[in-house]
Order: sequence, then structure tokens, then C-alpha cells
Amino acid sequence: MEAVKPYKKGADYSYTLGAFPTYELIAGKKEKVRGVYVHSQYTDKENIVSTCKAGNIPVLTDDKLFNKISEKENCYVIGVFDKYEDIVKEDTSHIVLVNPSNMGNLGTILRTALGLGIKDIVLITPCADVFNPKVIRASMGALFKLRVQMFESFEEYRSRYKKQEVFTFMLNGENTLEVQNCPKTELFSLVFGNEATGLDDSYLLVGTSVCIPQSPEVDSLNITIAVGIGAFLFTHCGK
Repeated sequence: MEAVKPYKKGADYSYTLGAFPTYELIAGKKEKVRGVYVHSQYTDKENIVSTCKAGNIPVLTDDKLFNKISEKENCYVIGVFDKYEDIVKEDTSHIVLVNPSNMGNLGTILRTALGLGIKDIVLITPCADVFNPKVIRASMGALFKLRVQMFESFEEYRSRYKKQEVFTFMLNGENTLEVQNCPKTELFSLVFGNEATGLDDSYLLVGTSVCIPQSPEVDSLNITIAVGIGAFLFTHCGK
């Protein structure tokens, strides 16, 4: 296997930092794993080695690599994998993120979506690099159990996926989203905007615009919180 270098978006591979996301990588995308590096001081080496052997995955040792590519002092396992492309399903509900730019937020949203049972995520570019190790770490490896597909525009996405009823989350949304009035729909696309700018007013004309009620003492909710609230309501109250 070629030498692992600090992450670059244009590379054809990426890596997990830490044991837990590496286990999730092996569980979700075993066929994409090039190899797993285990630090000589890792105390649970037996388990990761046996997991790798069961999946016919090479186990490698290079303590200097950890200092070179990991900013975390407690990182003792690195999983290297080939990047891949996903296609979201036509008969499931989707979360659509328009131009998400913060890697930590994106990773947290991926983890939240998986926790609420939504496994199909659409990213409208330009957006944060979903394969950046910071995104993977924030998702705690949830990325490898999801289908994440990128589109150049919302229109391109919508032209290919028409079964889902669209709900755009906006501060000036026409419908206040409450537990008691959450729309009941079998398939939905929940659309959220950029952390800084949200969705522009053109999205008022797309599907049904909704707003999450909040105190007037804050300008807006953090995008991760908004996605969590919206996804919870639609998966638990809208059925």
C-alpha cells in the first residue's frame, strides 16, 4: 500500500482517525478498506487485529504516521479506504443539505440522521468534503452506513427524485412546525440551507416551507439542531 499522506480533497483515498470510526468503516464499507494502521501503544490491539483478519484486511504499523496526519493525541487506529460514490434510494426519505460548509456540522448531521433512521443524504454543491477525516470523525463513522449523493443543484436532484414530498426549512417559512401539526407523509425530503445564509427566498416556491418556532432572543438555530428537530418530528410525529 502506498504511503499515507496528510489528507487532500483530490486524493483517491481517505482515512478514519480512531478505533470506533474504523470499526464502523469495516462494518459498513469493508470492500473499500485498503488497510488499518495500529499504533504500538494501542491497548486493545487484539480486537482490532482479529476484526481485520476476519475481513482479510491488512494490519500495518507505523507510529510516525499518527503524528503526521492526526491532530488528536489519543488516536491509535487509522483506517485507510478508497473513496466511493453513493446513489440515494428512490423509495426512501431524504435529508437535503444545500451548500453545507462546516465539516463538524456536516459530520454531526450525518450521525443524527443515522440515529433517526434516515439513511439517504443529498448534498448540493459546493459543499464541505464528506470524505475529509474531520467530517468522518464528527460523524463517528456514521458516514459508512449512509448513502450520500452530491448534485450540482437542487433542480438536478429534484428532476431525478420526484416521489418525496419537499419541505424547506426557512426562518420565513409559511408554516410553523409543531408536534401536533407535523405533516404526515410517507416519503419526504427535508431541505436545509447553509449555516450562514440558510435557504434563499426561491425555496419558498419549492414544496412546503416550514419554520421551527424559536425564542426571539436568538437569530436562528444551529443547523445541526434544526436538522435534529426536523428529522425527529418527521420520523416520529409525521407518521
